[in-house]
Amino acid sequence: MKIPAFGLGTYRLKGQTAIDSVRTGLELGYRHIDTAQIYGNEAEVGQAIADSGVARDTLFLTTKIWTENLSRERLIPSLRDSLAKLRTDRVDLTLIHWPSPGGAVPVAESLQALAEAQDAGLTGAIGVSNFNIALLREAFDAVGAPRIATNQVELHPYLQNRILAAFAREHGLHLTSYMTLAYGKVLADPVLSEIAARHDATVAQVALAWAMQQGHAVIPSSTRRENLAGNLRAQNLRLSEDDMARIAALDRGERLVDPEGLAPKWD
Repeated sequence: MKIPAFGLGTYRLKGQTAIDSVRTGLELGYRHIDTAQIYGNEAEVGQAIADSGVARDTLFLTTKIWTENLSRERLIPSLRDSLAKLRTDRVDLTLIHWPSPGGAVPVAESLQALAEAQDAGLTGAIGVSNFNIALLREAFDAVGAPRIATNQVELHPYLQNRILAAFAREHGLHLTSYMTLAYGKVLADPVLSEIAARHDATVAQVALAWAMQQGHAVIPSSTRRENLAGNLRAQNLRLSEDDMARIAALDRGERLVDPEGLAPKWD
């Protein structure tokens, strides 16, 4: 299954804010929506989709299984609960959100349960998030590399994750970039600003286009209609080889998401 290159993230969006963001995104033409059990907004995402009038079959919907639900006994029931909240009989992609803390639940157990959910028609595709290379190898061993649709990881101009990206390319594994704007830090970058001015674009569009040009999917979020609309136009921006090289030079290994007790040993 091909994952749409551009989507709408819902991290940190709660209640009516989540409903409004998704509803506005759908009005503007977003058709890939990314949520997760731990976000606490699956019901709001489901409501926004239901109220939008947009046909479910035209949408690509992603959710993620939280760590407390990674065991064989809990994974599928938790996914069914997510489906009920999302008001759908299946999602298009389900990810393991973070590896089990301390390896309490083996990667193979979680991935095999997720594969069972896929076989049962509860999810169109399966994948992982925040996996390092060692964990990816375990996932490949568990269900086969072709079955892993993506690894969703922090990736932005200041953290380009080159070792992991090279491994992914070598094994034909797709990456989804989250935090592509680095919590907004890249928006003031002088190099990105100069590139944006030359293309008559926004800095956000440049950062998003940079990730997509490398073959990654992006899932930026926003609560403002103008930003949602502007981000969407990143799909029409084509950066030059020189632009890409200048952005490549911005990498400084600045990781912004590294929760103690959850994060693996990064590559």
